[in-house]
Amino acid sequence: AELDQLVDEILLASRLDAREADLGTVEPVDLVGLLAEECARVGADFEPPAGTQDVLVPGVARLLRRAVRNLLENAVRHGRRTGRDGEVSVHLQIDGGQAVLHVDDRGPGVPPEQRERIFEPFYRLPGASEREGGVGLGLALVRTIAQRHGGSAHCADRPDGQPGACFVLALPLALLK
Repeated sequence: AELDQLVDEILLASRLDAREADLGTVEPVDLVGLLAEECARVGADFEPPAGTQDVLVPGVARLLRRAVRNLLENAVRHGRRTGRDGEVSVHLQIDGGQAVLHVDDRGPGVPPEQRERIFEPFYRLPGASEREGGVGLGLALVRTIAQRHGGSAHCADRPDGQPGACFVLALPLALLK
């Protein structure tokens, strides 16, 4: 299963690098529904924007799901390193014309000087073990998927000052007719 996932991620990374590749149909994707499903799958706490039922972003649903899944699985895996794997929280807010997703974990955090490098393909933080899972492609895929959708991805300190990391995925909102 791990080998199949690795091959799938390598193939997806290759297709994403080929700018002209057809990656699927772009359609409005309900980000709230997608997040609710993926958070339930890994046991993460999810907080949708107050008073909002749908947050629609234009995109390829399976790619956006992959980006969210990679962020959540990463958060759970790194939380496990500190014995706090069940403490992943997800917040979604609307900021101007963007949906901004925050995935907060309780792992060891990411040193500021490593926050760009972790988005490079096959890069892993010093001391990371293959036994812990991951080969360094997940965050590279998240950033590439975000960019292919007109968005961005980065790592920051947790906004509440607690130990861990905060991964931020920003995507443009769908224009409603």
